[in-house]
Amino acid sequence: MNISFARIAAILALPLLAACAGSPTQSTAEVEVPGYEGVQDGEFFIQPVPEKYLFEGNRREEVAYTADDAPGMIVVDTFARKLYYVLEGGRAIRYPIAVGREGLSFRGAGVIGRKSEWPSWQPTANMIRTRPDLYAAYAGGLPGGLENPLGARAMYLYRGGRDTMFRIHGTVDNASIGHATSAGCIRLFNQDAIDLYGRVDTGTRVKVRSQEESLAAEGPMMDDAYGRVVPESPQAIAQKERDLARIAKASERDEKQRLAACKRRGLPAEDCPLPLPENAVVTAGTSGPSTVATSTDG
Repeated sequence: MNISFARIAAILALPLLAACAGSPTQSTAEVEVPGYEGVQDGEFFIQPVPEKYLFEGNRREEVAYTADDAPGMIVVDTFARKLYYVLEGGRAIRYPIAVGREGLSFRGAGVIGRKSEWPSWQPTANMIRTRPDLYAAYAGGLPGGLENPLGARAMYLYRGGRDTMFRIHGTVDNASIGHATSAGCIRLFNQDAIDLYGRVDTGTRVKVRSQEESLAAEGPMMDDAYGRVVPESPQAIAQKERDLARIAKASERDEKQRLAACKRRGLPAEDCPLPLPENAVVTAGTSGPSTVATSTDG
């Protein structure tokens, strides 16, 4: 059905249906968290990570480390969504990560075979052939920069002298960190990718834990109602059920408000647009463009 320009304009004027971007006042009022401030990196300025994404356990910190891994190693735990850079004296730097489909496909050990600042990205010929709708536009490659899915830094895992296609890299999709994502390998906040990049050299050993190794080191983990990984416990399970009920109730309320707003402007329900969630991010990922919707509010 055709919708008049006037109707579209009326819809876009509604706060309910407008894009969920903070006002300039709200943006400038946000407190910058130490370690996650805005960074001028060469010709690019990396925005500070909003505090709401740096909830407990989802920021870089030095922690005790009891697993039997040598200092100087990178240890990736895709189940706990954490990456460790092992230090001397039973300590480690722990980084939160987002884990995509490709990140789940590798287990075992390798080495950092290549490092790159503001890396470029290009889909393979097979990716273009099988999904031209997603990848054909990127056939010529995507240069490094703020819109590139590999972010500010990339570290490439090799095994037996060959590229495994497993990447540890930055991202502009801050909302995804700490979550499972539809595509990609191992993402860090750009600030964390820069920090880790500065600590490691080519040849640095990398281990990706198996599920058994993760259970031994971290204990059982689960996703909460907002897609964040947390230690599994009866209390966490009960909290998830309460949060899911609250989310469902809020969604029902928002749906009623959306339809009522359209009805007031003469739009039938079937033509009432569905706004993207606040944290829905369209991103190319390490394997190409995809839409990732995750939530860290709550």
